[in-house]
Amino acid sequence: MQEPVPVVDLQGVRPSLVQLTHFIYGLHAIAVFVGLTSAATVAGGFVFGLPSLCAVFLNYLKRSDVNGTWLESHFRWQIRTFWFTFLGMVIYGLLIITIIGIPLAWILIAILGLWVGYRVVRGWIALFGVRPVG
Repeated sequence: MQEPVPVVDLQGVRPSLVQLTHFIYGLHAIAVFVGLTSAATVAGGFVFGLPSLCAVFLNYLKRSDVNGTWLESHFRWQIRTFWFTFLGMVIYGLLIITIIGIPLAWILIAILGLWVGYRVVRGWIALFGVRPVG
């Protein structure tokens, strides 16, 4: 006889929205992977890569569906990760065009890549735990 499958309490959230949020984290993780395994940087792959651009588009498209739920924190986390990384890339670009700023730019891009990876992993772990992130 098979043991019953435990039912996860999604705290009133439609399972399809949880699956969508997993999909969005997956898109962000693909962008990080591409940044790690290509000539792009992690932050560059994250901000300018098609997977993350699709992910942030989905965040904005479905944000109203998760308002007032624990998934709202995940959408906010994902959107902020994208835009703060974008801002970091702008600062990186401004630093890289100056000779004196190049060492700072390389340090910034490394830290930004680690930060993006951390945000994707931390958020996804919280989602697997069926809890808000932040």
